[in-house]
Amino acid sequence: MLHQGSLFISSENKMVQEVVSTKHTSAFVVNTSAYRSVARGFNTSIMDSNLSDKDVVNNAIMLLDNQDIRFMRIHLQSPGTNGESVALHSADKSYSNNIWAPGSPYMDAIESADKLLGDFVSFLKESGKWANTILIVTSDHGQSDNGWHPMLDENSWITPLLFVGKGIARNRELPYFEHTDLAPTILWLLGMQPLKTESGKGIIIREIKEEYSSGGFYHPRFIKKINQQIKEYSILLAKLTLASDKNFAIANVVASLENQNLTPEPFYHQDRIMEWHNAGSAEHLIEANELILNRMRELVKKNSL
Repeated sequence: MLHQGSLFISSENKMVQEVVSTKHTSAFVVNTSAYRSVARGFNTSIMDSNLSDKDVVNNAIMLLDNQDIRFMRIHLQSPGTNGESVALHSADKSYSNNIWAPGSPYMDAIESADKLLGDFVSFLKESGKWANTILIVTSDHGQSDNGWHPMLDENSWITPLLFVGKGIARNRELPYFEHTDLAPTILWLLGMQPLKTESGKGIIIREIKEEYSSGGFYHPRFIKKINQQIKEYSILLAKLTLASDKNFAIANVVASLENQNLTPEPFYHQDRIMEWHNAGSAEHLIEANELILNRMRELVKKNSL
């Protein structure tokens, strides 16, 4: 979604770097192979799980020193990896299920990432590139206090996001932004044509620039609503599934909802993400989900679950 700028992921969609790379040089540096699916179209791509976060930043600096790169993504994997470690592999540790506890490797990784960001900014300033650079600091997912990013934890939905650089409004805080907005906003900042995607596409957030007023800023918040629906669906489904063990009538309704016998469309949860485009629009996807949620709510209420 971040690279395609759309809720409706498809192999037919172009990614932001594929548009940039038609006219300018682009690069991606990351220390994991997990992002191969979004690396398509970069002119230069370094993906090596043997690299440290420091190696990633050093490689990015080396590329910027030797190429005229217009768009670059730099991804530091250690915070995410260490967050997962706290969640799944620290049962006997003092920081078990708490990424903020003393000794937590997540804390070490975050502090290291902060220092590396400082090193990168220092390079941009010392090399004379800072004045014409727009730096975007963000994450591809949020972080649970328990570690990792489970879907039901709303902290997993929230990521840091900072724009700084030429023409960017200083000390301005906007109330909301979605990952799907990044690609169209980046292309707009580069003066390039937007991605051609379905109606699930993100929007250009012009209010990040000082020449635009942030008064009256509005965002439809599609992803937040869908995340809320998926969370509620998971909880309702768990309640109904447990009740089905003793009430097969409930089991029939649950199966019918999944198989579309009672509703014209399935619930568009995360496991069906490649089918989301069938909804036609983000608005209709939310409406279709709400129809099923209403049936589930009624069933839970009727059976006092």
